[in-house]
Amino acid sequence: MSVHRRIVGIAAGAVGLAAAGTAVEVARRNHAIGGRRDVTDAFGTLRSAPVSVIAEDGVPLHVEVDALTEAPPTQRRWSRRGPDPEVTVVFVHGYCLNLDAWHFQRGAYRGLVRTVFYDQRSHGRSGRSSNENATIEQLGRDLKQVVDEVVPDGPVVLVGHSMGGMSVVAFAEQFPELIGDRVVGVGLISTTAGGLDVGRVLLPLLPSRLSGRLTSGAVRTLRRGHRSVDTFRRMGAAVARVTTDVFAFGDKVPAAYVEFVDDMLSATPFEVVAEFFPSFSSLDKFDFVEVLGRVPTSVVCGTEDKMTSIGHSRKLHARIAGSRLLECEGAGHMVPLERHDQVTAELDQLITAATTRVTGR
Repeated sequence: MSVHRRIVGIAAGAVGLAAAGTAVEVARRNHAIGGRRDVTDAFGTLRSAPVSVIAEDGVPLHVEVDALTEAPPTQRRWSRRGPDPEVTVVFVHGYCLNLDAWHFQRGAYRGLVRTVFYDQRSHGRSGRSSNENATIEQLGRDLKQVVDEVVPDGPVVLVGHSMGGMSVVAFAEQFPELIGDRVVGVGLISTTAGGLDVGRVLLPLLPSRLSGRLTSGAVRTLRRGHRSVDTFRRMGAAVARVTTDVFAFGDKVPAAYVEFVDDMLSATPFEVVAEFFPSFSSLDKFDFVEVLGRVPTSVVCGTEDKMTSIGHSRKLHARIAGSRLLECEGAGHMVPLERHDQVTAELDQLITAATTRVTGR
């Protein structure tokens, strides 16, 4: 029997064990999740006319731009005194998510500031990447392409969550001359520049608790049987929902939050998971984040983040001179959802500081 078939067989067996051995706990947890009151708008309903940006290797990136519209002064999140230059905020989502992950921030800034959202390559509505270009370095170049095409002029604030934050760091490494010139502010949310425990990243994306025994080589092997893994993930929907709740959030959030994140994770083929996986284990860019000290930088993380633990954000904060650190007590990896009010308030501060830096007042 081939190695990849054996590993896929192990995955299948683990799903069966999870289904049999923890059925009561999974049922109980799912019942508890479903009983939480939903207090949110319908996720995925905020849309604007799509723009296609073609990456350097020909991959089409799905981009949406929300234009600025003037609002009464009492509704503005900060004062725009006179003909200030228009700041554009570019939001970059995380691993196995899509642009809708910024639902609350998009709603908060709609009409008040020009914002850009896009699906990273192989995610959401964007085109599939080749395996060799499924790297953090390429994501940094993709971000540069998006900025060049949809924000050709004016100051830019970059905000990245999880893998999106790594994309911003890669951008800073490759284009340091733009930090302090075009880029006037940076937000790094639940992310890191290296030293990542790759097992933490993989666990919510597998059909069961396999990360302890899986190496990067095993992930590559599973990639060859990715269709079988996707089938197992769908069959283990109840387990996946509970796993998403445990690993994406710190507190008890509304069921809609869990289902929304789980839907995004489930929509990402395991082949894509495996393609990007090596980039996390080799990520080592802490030596390049100091350039972000040129501009206002906000670092945000939940204290119960099980994917990119709070220590990563503290290290980023220590390496970036003048940065602000917001620790959201009890929150998990999906802090832009779970603590959306706190995150958006911190971004208010960031955009204000960035605008002040540009205008000098």
